[in-house]
Amino acid sequence: MERILITSAIPYINGIKHLGNLVGSQLPADLYARYQRGRGNEVMFLCATDEHGTPAELAAAKAGKPVAEYCAEMHEVQAEIAKGFCLSFDHFGRSSSPQNHALTQHFAGKLAEAGLIREVVEKQVYSNADGRFLPDRYIEGTCPNCGFEKARGDQCEECTKQLDPTDLINPRSAISGSTDLEVRETKHLYLCQSAMKDQLDAWIDSKADWPVLTTSIAKKWLHDGDGLQDRGITRDLDWGIPVKKGEEDWPGMEGKVFYVWFDAPIEYIACAKEWADAHGKADADWERWWRTDKGAEDVKYVQFMGKDNVPFHTLSFPATILGSGEPWKLVDHLKSFNYLNYDGGQFSTSQGRGVFMDQALEILPADYWRWWLLSHAPESSDSEFTWENFQQSVNKDLADVLGNFVSRITKFCRSKFGEEVPTGGEYGEQELALIEELTTRLRAYEQHMEAMEVRKSAQELRAIWVAGNEYLQSAAPWSVFKEDPERAAAQVRLGLNLIRFYAVLSAPFIPQASATLMAALNSSDMGWPTDVAAALSALPAGHGFTVPEVLFAKIADEQREDWQERFSGTRD
Repeated sequence: MERILITSAIPYINGIKHLGNLVGSQLPADLYARYQRGRGNEVMFLCATDEHGTPAELAAAKAGKPVAEYCAEMHEVQAEIAKGFCLSFDHFGRSSSPQNHALTQHFAGKLAEAGLIREVVEKQVYSNADGRFLPDRYIEGTCPNCGFEKARGDQCEECTKQLDPTDLINPRSAISGSTDLEVRETKHLYLCQSAMKDQLDAWIDSKADWPVLTTSIAKKWLHDGDGLQDRGITRDLDWGIPVKKGEEDWPGMEGKVFYVWFDAPIEYIACAKEWADAHGKADADWERWWRTDKGAEDVKYVQFMGKDNVPFHTLSFPATILGSGEPWKLVDHLKSFNYLNYDGGQFSTSQGRGVFMDQALEILPADYWRWWLLSHAPESSDSEFTWENFQQSVNKDLADVLGNFVSRITKFCRSKFGEEVPTGGEYGEQELALIEELTTRLRAYEQHMEAMEVRKSAQELRAIWVAGNEYLQSAAPWSVFKEDPERAAAQVRLGLNLIRFYAVLSAPFIPQASATLMAALNSSDMGWPTDVAAALSALPAGHGFTVPEVLFAKIADEQREDWQERFSGTRD
């Protein structure tokens, strides 16, 4: 039995996430977690809400609530939606937790001891109208490079050039729109990432099995231009983790908090401590996942995230862990994703464009979305959600292939043999040929799932469903029954066992449908079907079942047109 630690990028607190966020991290992480549990491995799957930084403060102000209250409410909202999508986290934590406060301060103290933190007096933009320093991204103006009028102070979204706020033409506060800005001096702490460049470079070189997308982004940050830069880890904000050196005060840093990018990845570790505390477990129970001196040396740690988060997880977070000098577990495999676009444009949380997770669940059950998103995961390139493609995929894959197979075999059995697995007959050449094909396909499916090749896994699973349909079509038990009821009984027995086979294999993708099928089969045997022949005899003759309701309803053209219209603009 392997031990596998899985983390997905933690969603930001300021609102409900869209389907692009879901498929870029949490959903494929859940697929992998469910698969590994299904194979009998010990899994720890952690996620949390990312609750610090200026966007949280602004979202709370817009909602007219204190920021702590707003974050607590939104954490509950996101946790409920995650449950709605059947995301099987072992713990869904909060980066504002006391555990993360203590651990972030601990890491800062260790980095300071190692000489990897320096104090920098820098000039920052202060908005007199807002009465606060403005983070770079909360200053807008015209890009000096391309002339885009809504460039942010850290980067122009139009031409992607990295900027400083002072580079902008006609700068203004993104909060109030005020141009009454001035540059003031303020002191901050910087993590000396540049001192760790060679160590990080060698570590990334050792990861030969990482996706090209992951390593290319990391290498770009390491080597392009002036290479890896030191990065500020504090901010002048009210909401966040107070700057401390371990448990001691940090002279000159009074009233400042750690920058959200620094504390958010540490929450992966703190989340495990939250899990242990919530379940009355000892520290040893979470440390065996995270400390290589306390049992984590045999853990495989896998991260899932969108490509925009890659630099933090390949460079900044590893720099924090390595720089601490302590035996913390580093990521073994980082699975990154490109972007999912929406109907000719981009999903956008800030602009409310696309389908958001709560809206998706109002329209259709989670499995419809899980199947489409995973089978179209943006792995090698960006992919696009269109309503036509969604309708076609649901109707063909889920309704016509899987749902139709289940309906035909259960209803035929009920009409000819009653609601129990029929007795009689033996498996013949057709059945043995099917078992051989399914064995080959099952091995391919397992290999793709192990390699975290999400789309290929979905394609192989669909091919396994198709194989059953083709068997049923060619075996034609409804015709055979007239001449040879015993032979038809064997065919039907195989078909009913195929349903259980499908339910187990499909559970990582469509857990609700899987549970429905297992309940209809009156079975709780979710054992992985390593031996296909044995698996196709798991339900013995005489075993009772019920005919399930329609597994997947087809999406009608009228529904598709209605949804297309409804989600063509922005959400309120």
